[in-house]
Amino acid sequence: METETLRWFQHVADGMTVTEVAETYAVSQPGVSRALARLEEELGAPLLRRSGRVLRLTAAGAVFKAHLDAMMAQYDDAVAAVEQLLDPGTGIVTLAYPLSLGTWFVPGLIRDFRAAHPGVRVRVARSSVGAVGAISRLLATREVDLEITTGRVSGPGVEWRQVAIEPLLLAVPLDHRLAGAEETELAHVAREPFIIRRAPSEMRAQVLQLCAAAGFEPDIAFEVDDLPTVRGFVAAGLGVGVVSALGRSVPTELGPVRLIPLRDNDARREVGIAWLSERRLLPAADLMRRFALAEAGRRGA
Repeated sequence: METETLRWFQHVADGMTVTEVAETYAVSQPGVSRALARLEEELGAPLLRRSGRVLRLTAAGAVFKAHLDAMMAQYDDAVAAVEQLLDPGTGIVTLAYPLSLGTWFVPGLIRDFRAAHPGVRVRVARSSVGAVGAISRLLATREVDLEITTGRVSGPGVEWRQVAIEPLLLAVPLDHRLAGAEETELAHVAREPFIIRRAPSEMRAQVLQLCAAAGFEPDIAFEVDDLPTVRGFVAAGLGVGVVSALGRSVPTELGPVRLIPLRDNDARREVGIAWLSERRLLPAADLMRRFALAEAGRRGA
Protein backbone atom coordinates (compact mmCIF):
# COMPACT_ATOMS: atom_id res chain seq x y z
CA MET A 1 0.00 0.00 0.00
CA GLU A 2 1.27 3.45 -0.88
CA THR A 3 0.75 6.33 1.53
CA GLU A 4 -0.56 8.49 -1.30
CA THR A 5 -3.31 5.96 -2.05
CA LEU A 6 -4.23 5.83 1.62
CA ARG A 7 -4.56 9.61 1.70
CA TRP A 8 -6.73 9.52 -1.41
CA PHE A 9 -8.99 7.02 0.33
CA GLN A 10 -9.18 9.28 3.41
CA HIS A 11 -10.23 12.24 1.27
CA VAL A 12 -12.92 10.29 -0.56
CA ALA A 13 -14.18 8.83 2.71
CA ASP A 14 -14.38 12.38 4.11
CA GLY A 15 -16.59 13.52 1.24
CA MET A 16 -14.32 14.59 -1.62
CA THR A 17 -15.11 13.27 -5.08
CA VAL A 18 -12.56 11.29 -7.06
CA THR A 19 -12.35 14.22 -9.48
CA GLU A 20 -11.56 16.64 -6.64
CA VAL A 21 -8.87 14.32 -5.28
CA ALA A 22 -7.33 14.01 -8.75
CA GLU A 23 -7.28 17.80 -9.18
CA THR A 24 -5.81 18.32 -5.71
CA TYR A 25 -2.94 15.92 -6.34
CA ALA A 26 -2.53 16.78 -10.04
CA VAL A 27 -3.11 13.20 -11.21
CA SER A 28 -5.65 11.65 -13.54
CA GLN A 29 -9.10 10.65 -12.32
CA PRO A 30 -8.74 7.08 -13.70
CA GLY A 31 -5.43 6.83 -11.83
CA VAL A 32 -7.15 7.59 -8.52
CA SER A 33 -9.96 5.15 -9.27
CA ARG A 34 -7.50 2.35 -10.14
CA ALA A 35 -5.49 3.00 -6.97
CA LEU A 36 -8.62 2.77 -4.81
CA ALA A 37 -9.62 -0.45 -6.59
CA ARG A 38 -6.17 -1.95 -5.92
CA LEU A 39 -6.52 -0.99 -2.25
CA GLU A 40 -9.79 -2.91 -2.03
CA GLU A 41 -8.17 -5.90 -3.74
CA GLU A 42 -5.29 -5.90 -1.25
CA LEU A 43 -7.70 -5.83 1.68
CA GLY A 44 -10.07 -8.35 0.13
CA ALA A 45 -13.18 -6.28 0.87
CA PRO A 46 -15.12 -3.43 -0.76
CA LEU A 47 -14.43 -0.16 1.05
CA LEU A 48 -16.62 2.21 -0.95
CA ARG A 49 -20.02 1.96 -2.60
CA ARG A 50 -21.59 4.38 -5.02
CA SER A 51 -24.73 6.24 -3.96
CA GLY A 52 -25.75 8.40 -6.90
CA ARG A 53 -22.72 10.55 -7.67
CA VAL A 54 -21.22 10.10 -4.22
CA LEU A 55 -19.00 7.32 -2.88
CA ARG A 56 -19.93 6.19 0.62
CA LEU A 57 -18.15 3.91 3.07
CA THR A 58 -19.14 0.29 3.42
CA ALA A 59 -19.06 -1.35 6.85
CA ALA A 60 -15.54 -2.60 6.09
CA GLY A 61 -14.57 0.84 4.83
CA ALA A 62 -15.74 2.52 8.04
CA VAL A 63 -13.70 0.12 10.18
CA PHE A 64 -10.64 0.57 7.97
CA LYS A 65 -11.01 4.36 7.96
CA ALA A 66 -11.08 4.60 11.77
CA HIS A 67 -7.82 2.66 12.10
CA LEU A 68 -6.26 4.37 9.09
CA ASP A 69 -6.86 7.86 10.51
CA ALA A 70 -5.03 6.93 13.70
CA MET A 71 -2.21 5.27 11.78
CA MET A 72 -1.72 8.18 9.38
CA ALA A 73 -1.70 10.64 12.28
CA GLN A 74 1.08 8.60 13.89
CA TYR A 75 2.91 8.42 10.57
CA ASP A 76 2.73 12.19 10.15
CA ASP A 77 3.95 12.65 13.73
CA ALA A 78 6.84 10.29 13.02
CA VAL A 79 7.87 12.19 9.89
CA ALA A 80 7.58 15.50 11.74
CA ALA A 81 9.62 14.12 14.64
CA VAL A 82 12.47 13.11 12.34
CA GLU A 83 12.39 16.48 10.58
CA GLN A 84 12.44 18.31 13.90
CA LEU A 85 15.19 16.03 15.23
CA LEU A 86 17.35 17.09 12.31
CA ASP A 87 16.40 20.73 12.95
CA PRO A 88 14.74 21.25 16.38
CA GLY A 89 14.18 24.93 15.64
CA THR A 90 11.50 24.14 13.06
CA GLY A 91 8.10 22.50 13.15
CA ILE A 92 4.56 23.33 14.18
CA VAL A 93 3.00 23.52 17.64
CA THR A 94 -0.76 23.72 18.20
CA LEU A 95 -2.02 25.61 21.24
CA ALA A 96 -5.52 25.90 22.72
CA TYR A 97 -6.56 28.70 25.07
CA PRO A 98 -9.75 30.17 26.60
CA LEU A 99 -11.32 33.40 25.39
CA SER A 100 -10.34 35.37 28.50
CA LEU A 101 -6.61 34.83 27.86
CA GLY A 102 -6.77 35.81 24.19
CA THR A 103 -6.28 39.52 24.84
CA TRP A 104 -3.22 39.46 27.06
CA PHE A 105 -1.41 36.28 28.16
CA VAL A 106 -1.46 34.14 25.03
CA PRO A 107 -0.44 36.85 22.50
CA GLY A 108 2.52 37.81 24.68
CA LEU A 109 3.59 34.20 25.13
CA ILE A 110 3.49 33.54 21.38
CA ARG A 111 5.31 36.79 20.57
CA ASP A 112 8.15 36.01 22.97
CA PHE A 113 8.36 32.36 21.88
CA ARG A 114 8.54 33.28 18.18
CA ALA A 115 11.23 35.85 18.93
CA ALA A 116 13.29 33.11 20.57
CA HIS A 117 12.41 30.40 18.02
CA PRO A 118 11.48 32.06 14.71
CA GLY A 119 11.54 28.79 12.78
CA VAL A 120 8.65 27.26 14.74
CA ARG A 121 5.11 27.97 13.56
CA VAL A 122 2.34 28.28 16.14
CA ARG A 123 -1.27 27.40 15.38
CA VAL A 124 -3.96 28.39 17.86
CA ALA A 125 -7.50 27.30 18.67
CA ARG A 126 -10.01 28.56 21.19
CA SER A 127 -10.72 25.91 23.80
CA SER A 128 -14.31 24.96 24.47
CA VAL A 129 -15.91 25.22 27.89
CA GLY A 130 -15.93 21.84 29.59
CA ALA A 131 -16.23 20.44 33.07
CA VAL A 132 -14.53 22.44 35.83
CA GLY A 133 -11.05 21.07 36.49
CA ALA A 134 -10.88 19.12 33.22
CA ILE A 135 -8.99 19.67 29.98
CA SER A 136 -10.88 20.73 26.86
CA ARG A 137 -12.02 18.38 24.12
CA LEU A 138 -9.27 19.74 21.86
CA LEU A 139 -6.50 18.43 24.10
CA ALA A 140 -8.37 15.28 25.11
CA THR A 141 -8.74 14.26 21.46
CA ARG A 142 -5.15 15.35 20.68
CA GLU A 143 -6.23 18.00 18.20
CA VAL A 144 -3.76 20.32 19.94
CA ASP A 145 -0.39 19.73 21.60
CA LEU A 146 -0.74 22.11 24.53
CA GLU A 147 -3.52 23.95 26.34
CA ILE A 148 -3.38 27.14 28.38
CA THR A 149 -5.95 26.96 31.20
CA THR A 150 -7.45 29.33 33.76
CA GLY A 151 -7.29 26.92 36.66
CA ARG A 152 -5.81 23.61 37.66
CA VAL A 153 -6.81 20.65 35.52
CA SER A 154 -6.30 16.97 36.14
CA GLY A 155 -7.24 13.58 34.79
CA PRO A 156 -5.68 10.34 33.54
CA GLY A 157 -2.45 11.13 31.74
CA VAL A 158 -2.84 14.91 32.19
CA GLU A 159 0.13 17.03 33.26
CA TRP A 160 -0.35 20.64 34.39
CA ARG A 161 2.00 23.38 35.59
CA GLN A 162 1.28 26.92 36.72
CA VAL A 163 2.70 29.67 34.51
CA ALA A 164 1.03 32.83 35.87
CA ILE A 165 -1.19 34.25 38.60
CA GLU A 166 -4.00 36.63 37.64
CA PRO A 167 -5.72 38.83 40.26
CA LEU A 168 -9.51 38.82 40.44
CA LEU A 169 -11.23 42.20 40.64
CA LEU A 170 -14.60 43.61 41.59
CA ALA A 171 -16.27 45.28 38.60
CA VAL A 172 -18.66 48.13 39.40
CA PRO A 173 -20.25 50.96 37.37
CA LEU A 174 -18.41 54.29 37.45
CA ASP A 175 -21.19 55.84 39.57
CA HIS A 176 -21.08 53.04 42.16
CA ARG A 177 -20.43 53.99 45.80
CA LEU A 178 -17.17 51.95 45.74
CA ALA A 179 -15.89 53.32 42.42
CA GLY A 180 -13.32 55.52 44.16
CA ALA A 181 -11.90 52.74 46.35
CA GLU A 182 -8.31 51.58 45.90
CA GLU A 183 -9.29 48.08 47.07
CA THR A 184 -12.29 46.39 48.65
CA GLU A 185 -13.79 43.12 49.89
CA LEU A 186 -16.70 41.09 48.58
CA ALA A 187 -18.51 41.48 51.91
CA HIS A 188 -19.04 45.14 50.99
CA VAL A 189 -21.33 44.12 48.09
CA ALA A 190 -23.00 41.14 49.76
CA ARG A 191 -26.48 42.65 49.35
CA GLU A 192 -26.08 43.71 45.73
CA PRO A 193 -27.13 41.76 42.62
CA PHE A 194 -24.34 39.82 40.90
CA ILE A 195 -23.60 39.19 37.23
CA ILE A 196 -21.92 35.79 36.99
CA ARG A 197 -20.70 33.30 34.40
CA ARG A 198 -23.04 30.52 33.38
CA ALA A 199 -22.11 26.96 34.41
CA PRO A 200 -19.91 25.12 33.67
CA SER A 201 -17.26 27.72 34.42
CA GLU A 202 -14.09 27.74 36.50
CA MET A 203 -14.65 31.45 37.18
CA ARG A 204 -18.22 30.87 38.36
CA ALA A 205 -17.12 28.16 40.78
CA GLN A 206 -14.38 30.39 42.15
CA VAL A 207 -16.70 33.40 42.59
CA LEU A 208 -19.20 31.28 44.52
CA GLN A 209 -16.39 29.97 46.74
CA LEU A 210 -15.13 33.50 47.41
CA CYS A 211 -18.62 34.70 48.32
CA ALA A 212 -19.13 31.73 50.64
CA ALA A 213 -15.80 32.48 52.34
CA ALA A 214 -16.99 36.09 52.77
CA GLY A 215 -20.10 34.80 54.55
CA PHE A 216 -22.85 35.21 51.98
CA GLU A 217 -24.54 33.62 48.98
CA PRO A 218 -24.69 36.03 46.04
CA ASP A 219 -28.00 37.24 44.66
CA ILE A 220 -27.47 36.22 41.02
CA ALA A 221 -29.31 38.68 38.81
CA PHE A 222 -27.98 37.41 35.46
CA GLU A 223 -25.96 34.43 34.23
CA VAL A 224 -23.94 35.18 31.09
CA ASP A 225 -21.55 33.34 28.79
CA ASP A 226 -18.26 35.23 29.09
CA LEU A 227 -16.37 37.88 31.06
CA PRO A 228 -16.79 40.69 28.48
CA THR A 229 -20.56 40.23 28.89
CA VAL A 230 -20.18 40.36 32.68
CA ARG A 231 -18.47 43.75 32.27
CA GLY A 232 -21.15 44.90 29.82
CA PHE A 233 -23.99 44.09 32.22
CA VAL A 234 -22.11 45.78 35.06
CA ALA A 235 -21.61 48.88 32.90
CA ALA A 236 -25.38 48.99 32.34
CA GLY A 237 -25.94 49.16 36.10
CA LEU A 238 -27.49 45.69 36.33
CA GLY A 239 -25.24 44.49 39.13
CA VAL A 240 -21.64 43.93 40.17
CA GLY A 241 -19.30 41.17 39.06
CA VAL A 242 -15.95 39.53 39.63
CA VAL A 243 -13.64 39.55 36.62
CA SER A 244 -9.99 38.90 35.80
CA ALA A 245 -7.37 41.64 35.53
CA LEU A 246 -6.48 40.89 31.87
CA GLY A 247 -2.88 41.85 32.59
CA ARG A 248 -3.82 45.42 33.56
CA SER A 249 -2.45 47.43 36.46
CA VAL A 250 -5.26 48.04 38.93
CA PRO A 251 -7.34 49.77 40.12
CA THR A 252 -8.32 51.04 36.71
CA GLU A 253 -11.21 51.92 34.46
CA LEU A 254 -12.19 49.76 31.51
CA GLY A 255 -14.70 51.77 29.55
CA PRO A 256 -17.67 52.56 31.82
CA VAL A 257 -16.55 50.01 34.45
CA ARG A 258 -14.27 50.44 37.46
CA LEU A 259 -12.07 47.45 38.31
CA ILE A 260 -11.08 47.29 41.98
CA PRO A 261 -8.59 44.85 43.58
CA LEU A 262 -10.10 42.45 46.13
CA ARG A 263 -8.48 41.87 49.53
CA ASP A 264 -10.29 38.54 49.94
CA ASN A 265 -8.04 35.52 50.38
CA ASP A 266 -7.57 33.53 47.15
CA ALA A 267 -8.99 36.35 45.00
CA ARG A 268 -6.79 35.25 42.13
CA ARG A 269 -6.79 32.56 39.50
CA GLU A 270 -4.01 30.34 38.29
CA VAL A 271 -3.04 30.27 34.64
CA GLY A 272 -1.39 27.02 33.64
CA ILE A 273 -0.21 24.90 30.76
CA ALA A 274 -1.47 21.35 30.24
CA TRP A 275 -0.36 18.46 28.06
CA LEU A 276 -0.87 14.71 27.83
CA SER A 277 1.95 12.72 29.41
CA GLU A 278 0.92 9.55 27.57
CA ARG A 279 1.67 11.26 24.26
CA ARG A 280 5.29 12.18 23.66
CA LEU A 281 5.41 15.79 22.54
CA LEU A 282 7.10 16.52 19.25
CA PRO A 283 10.23 18.69 19.59
CA ALA A 284 8.48 21.94 18.59
CA ALA A 285 5.68 21.43 21.12
CA ASP A 286 8.13 20.43 23.84
CA LEU A 287 10.18 23.51 23.01
CA MET A 288 7.15 25.74 23.63
CA ARG A 289 6.22 23.88 26.82
CA ARG A 290 9.71 24.32 28.24
CA PHE A 291 9.76 27.97 27.11
CA ALA A 292 6.47 28.74 28.91
CA LEU A 293 7.70 27.07 32.10
CA ALA A 294 11.04 28.88 31.95
CA GLU A 295 9.30 32.24 31.47
CA ALA A 296 7.07 31.46 34.45
CA GLY A 297 10.15 30.72 36.53
CA ARG A 298 11.71 34.04 35.57
CA ARG A 299 8.52 35.88 36.58
CA GLY A 300 8.37 33.95 39.84
CA ALA A 301 4.93 32.51 39.03
